[in-house]
Amino acid sequence: MSLQSIKKVLWLVLLCSPMVLSARDKRTDSAWFRKNYTKQESYIPMRDGIRLFTAIYTPRNHQEKHPILMIRTPYSVAPYGVDYSRIWERHYITYLRENYIIVLQDVRGCWMSEGDFVDVRPFNPDKSGKETDEASDTYDTIDWLLANTRNNNGRVGVTGISYPGFYTTMAALSGHPALKAVSPQAPVTDWFSGDDFHHNGAFMVMDAFNFYQGFGRPRPQPRKVMPPGHRFSMVDNYAFFLQHGTLSELKEMMGDSIAFWNEVYRHPDNDDFWEARNTRNFVQYIPKGVASLVTGGHFDAEDCFGAWNLYRAIEQKSENDNRLVMGPWSHGQWSKEPGDYLGNIRFGSNTSEWYVKHVEAPYFNYHLKRKGSLKDIPEATVFFTGINEWRQFPQWPPAEKRNISLYLQYTGLLNDKKITGSNSYNEYISDPQHPVSYTDGIHSSRTREYMNDDQRFAARRPDVLTYQTGVLEEDATLAGPVVADLLASVSTTDADLVVKLIDVYPESYTYDEKTYGKGSGVSYPMGGYQMLVRAEIMRGRYRNSLEHPEPFEPGLPTRVKYTLPDVAHTFKKGHRIMVQVQSSWFPLADRNPQQFINIYKARPEDFVPCRVRIYDDSRIVLPLLPSSTAQDDGAQQ
Repeated sequence: MSLQSIKKVLWLVLLCSPMVLSARDKRTDSAWFRKNYTKQESYIPMRDGIRLFTAIYTPRNHQEKHPILMIRTPYSVAPYGVDYSRIWERHYITYLRENYIIVLQDVRGCWMSEGDFVDVRPFNPDKSGKETDEASDTYDTIDWLLANTRNNNGRVGVTGISYPGFYTTMAALSGHPALKAVSPQAPVTDWFSGDDFHHNGAFMVMDAFNFYQGFGRPRPQPRKVMPPGHRFSMVDNYAFFLQHGTLSELKEMMGDSIAFWNEVYRHPDNDDFWEARNTRNFVQYIPKGVASLVTGGHFDAEDCFGAWNLYRAIEQKSENDNRLVMGPWSHGQWSKEPGDYLGNIRFGSNTSEWYVKHVEAPYFNYHLKRKGSLKDIPEATVFFTGINEWRQFPQWPPAEKRNISLYLQYTGLLNDKKITGSNSYNEYISDPQHPVSYTDGIHSSRTREYMNDDQRFAARRPDVLTYQTGVLEEDATLAGPVVADLLASVSTTDADLVVKLIDVYPESYTYDEKTYGKGSGVSYPMGGYQMLVRAEIMRGRYRNSLEHPEPFEPGLPTRVKYTLPDVAHTFKKGHRIMVQVQSSWFPLADRNPQQFINIYKARPEDFVPCRVRIYDDSRIVLPLLPSSTAQDDGAQQ
């Protein structure tokens, strides 16, 4: 990824990024912002003497006191100096119109703030004296803001998408009495189990390599401009990562200056290093008086796991008011685009605008301005793809859902009939020299659209097993986590397993533009489309424990069972349900040498073919929502 591309990515993530504005909002420009807001730049001192650079935008309206909404980011609060932030272009226009005080802060060790940066800095519940973490930095910032920001009403909220979502969770742990509400959005939650850089122990090498060649460079002194990053020619990322085929070689290319990249190599298993950075381990420290609204996207390639599982952890461990929103979005899409389509799949409405208007803005107004109510915002507000409707539930997963099993039969059928007394199987050869691509086509960087892409390209490969139901005679709505429960044997001592849940469209299907809009405007043959609904990888050695890897016994049928992130999707009448099984997902995930060795030190000759067998006793467990509930519950779009 070029430096220019990295800057573009960081700018999109910065401060939660924008959504496409309505015609009225487009008239609100920088002149309006300057006329109605003042800008102040301050170095706010922390308890250990380190100062954090903070930009504070305060309404010129002094007739009332205003709440504070803060975003803490490692991606820069630029522009620095007299120029104003362009947050007026984003959905923050809602909060500007409501006269919120907007606070943007460079986190410790980033950009213009002092101190040393630590990736996903661990929370310390037992800190004392001048000991710090991101929670204490938030606490100290709030204390300073209350004392030094004119006309604040004493009520503070924190929000942020992606990495800023992690800092939002840390803010919730601060315990400051003025903090009333947080909204971690697409939050970095667990970098070994399912977010960004690992999924079930498999290294998500393409995202990690592209991100850290720019983001991770040392910053010995505060700076306003990003230093030059590495420049690697990557017209075809599949070819690039295959050519530079081992993690050892990528480490040499990255060099020794990227601290976190080296930490990844030092911690191949889920040890104390990763557990200290797993925010789910600490959410019991969220005070009862701090409300949380966890927001995420069904098609978030980076942190889909984080949103679902942070919400779930807070529900289990905290007594606070905790709510969930999941929409049909890629990473942060709700804040920068209408969310009416992604790739070839259309949703028929401006889902981002609906979310801000009906959920996020009322949520913050209630907690920070004591305005309105939350009666129309239940525990879970979830968009169901397939039928393209918002639905609301008093809990998630819905209490009404029941798990059903569909078995992967050697005939290629997927149905609820378990074949007893059979030792039948399907098999394929997984060859690390010819791994299965995560998507079709030639790309220089990872696509966001792969999360709902057409899977016909994969179904045609001999190293991908395909199972599907007959044509559905009625709608089937899923609401909750999906479980892959495979009985598999491998001819080597390690292998990956990728399970994909797919919605197969009728051969005659076309979009009605009056209902679904024009999407991207690019014509694509939707007849027979194999829409990826959910997929996940399991590094076989971690099948029983992410902490204690185990080799396979070659040729021995072995149970591999793991949970995929939740789905909220309706397979329409006339469609089919499909499951694909494969052993590579490249270069999204690194190649497994298919031997029980340290993959981070593997040599080219260590990568060997493996024969994989999937037996009839394999199944996928789906969270089926009864049809009456699917039809009657919730808010229609």
